[in-house]
Amino acid sequence: MRLGVHINRFNQDPPLLGPGLAAACAAAEEAGVGWLSVMDHYFQMEQNGGAEDAMLECYTTLGFLAAHTSTIRLGALVTGVTYRHPGLLAKIVATLDVLSGGRATLGIGAAWYEREHVGLGVPFPPLAERFERLEEAIRICLRMWDPAENGPFEGRYHRLAETLCVPAPVSAPHPEIMIGGNGERKTLRLVARYADACNLLVAEPAEVAHKLDVLRRHCDDLGRDHGDIRKTAVLVGPVPQEADALAADLAGYADLGLDTVVLRSPDGDPASWIERVVAPNTGRFTGAG
Repeated sequence: MRLGVHINRFNQDPPLLGPGLAAACAAAEEAGVGWLSVMDHYFQMEQNGGAEDAMLECYTTLGFLAAHTSTIRLGALVTGVTYRHPGLLAKIVATLDVLSGGRATLGIGAAWYEREHVGLGVPFPPLAERFERLEEAIRICLRMWDPAENGPFEGRYHRLAETLCVPAPVSAPHPEIMIGGNGERKTLRLVARYADACNLLVAEPAEVAHKLDVLRRHCDDLGRDHGDIRKTAVLVGPVPQEADALAADLAGYADLGLDTVVLRSPDGDPASWIERVVAPNTGRFTGAG
């Protein structure tokens, strides 16, 4: 089991944001962190201070992180399917994959934050339609990333005359697709059908075990090897600010089959937090899971 870091607060003075993120990248690489992500939102979430707090655009930020790292896998937790036309999204992620040397993950979900949609004039269809759009967007990305499939795509919501993406991603066979969310009927079934990885939001180990059991049943129904899917989870409770306390919290997750547990960085100085709290734990759970 590896540790990942998720940065979702950007309340430093704007001139300090770039240097602070660069320092966090250096600390994460030095610590052996396996995953580094940011949110894909245009307004800060209400539980993190609300829309008046700072929020950076996701893929611009990931490009910055790519330039300051060399080994860590990079992605969004997670892109809302409503935010970008799928053809454009496929091109953006392909560009990140090429420039990072094959380290890009497309983290994607059905979207939920209505305020930012209404605020910026982005359509926010009902949940059932957002799930339909999610599946169609994944199909478009897979088509866009296949150099042998440059012809048209005719879907319910999108029509592309040319699914052309040059340069193609360097990841083989394509950038990792990670579907985020806990929904047992729709989300985890989409994971079983399409995803290379899942991302769960969990508060306790028992929740992980249950969700992975649901995912296994969907895989069995679809004839998919459950072992082909990389399992990740974000811990949604408070993250301990002392290394040994974090180790105690993580111990319950070590043997559940998770590839990566993602920790949300606190507001302020993520680099020093990584050095103090995360780095002492990156080697403790390697081989578990």
